Amino acid sequence: MAADRYDAPAREKHWQIAWDDKGLFEAREDDARPKYYVLEMFPYPSGRIHMGHVRNYTMGDVVARFMRARGYNVLHPMGWDAFGLPAENAAIERGVHPGKWTYDNIATMRGQLKSMGLSLDWSREIATCDLDYYHQQQKLFLDMLAAGLVDRKTRKVNWDPVDNTVLANEQVIDGRGWRSGALVEQREQPEWVFKITGYAQDLLDALDTLERWPEKVRLMQANWIGRSEGLLLTFEAVPGAASKASKRSRCSRRGPTRCSAPPSSPSRRITPWPRRSPGRTARQEPSSTSVIGTAPAPRKSRPWRRRASIPACAWRTRRSRAPSCLSISPTSS
Repeated sequence: MAADRYDAPAREKHWQIAWDDKGLFEAREDDARPKYYVLEMFPYPSGRIHMGHVRNYTMGDVVARFMRARGYNVLHPMGWDAFGLPAENAAIERGVHPGKWTYDNIATMRGQLKSMGLSLDWSREIATCDLDYYHQQQKLFLDMLAAGLVDRKTRKVNWDPVDNTVLANEQVIDGRGWRSGALVEQREQPEWVFKITGYAQDLLDALDTLERWPEKVRLMQANWIGRSEGLLLTFEAVPGAASKASKRSRCSRRGPTRCSAPPSSPSRRITPWPRRSPGRTARQEPSSTSVIGTAPAPRKSRPWRRRASIPACAWRTRRSRAPSCLSISPTSS
């Protein structure tokens, strides 16, 4: 006689109830076994899970079960990324309170995730919209504000006119918001900023200790941290007269093509950049120099603009080229 067919819904439900009754997946602080922490991204309670959720939390569950089988006391919690404007906009669109909309979605998605039989410790479930959670974040923010790690500044932001929220650069795709698809606007508005640049080098140094991370992931993190330094260059516009120019950039791809200097500089003597004629094969230096303001202006609208005779050897690297001109600004000081 053929074997009875496996009744997945009934058998899975049977064992899930047995696991819950025994609390097999609840982490205990008094357990003598070595501890191991597994955490996936908290899902946004949009109303129902999709295959992206199934894939993500299955991978985390495999790690949790593997480490538990190796004798570890595994903490594998679940929570909900539920505090934000998308939930409020969805509630406004449907004419319901955002709290009811959010918690109803959480209940639906919790039931769907439980039906997967994931080894989650549901006794530690949190939602970021709960007062018990976000008041801790508010206290942490006040501590950082008192320590001088937070500042208030006005800066340009990516504004989504549909979601009525600010977007990170990574959330703008081809000029549109990643969720609403609306054209993103550039606005200036005050916002709180954290002084993370003061810890940029510490973060970069810590990346070197993550030896098991893929190199491309560490590179992405380094680019996101984005630590950069200014660059001080010295050009010899006239032999013996050094001109300093500060270039604030990451300076990793190309050299400077323009240098700004004040016209009041005592060492600034400018010569016209010679034009290449059909019979000349290389640039030749003019026989004389002229003080700023005496040479004919190449443009009537910008009589202060001159080109400088800077030796090509002043700036030369594998990816760079020599500066092409020296811009003189009448407003420089």
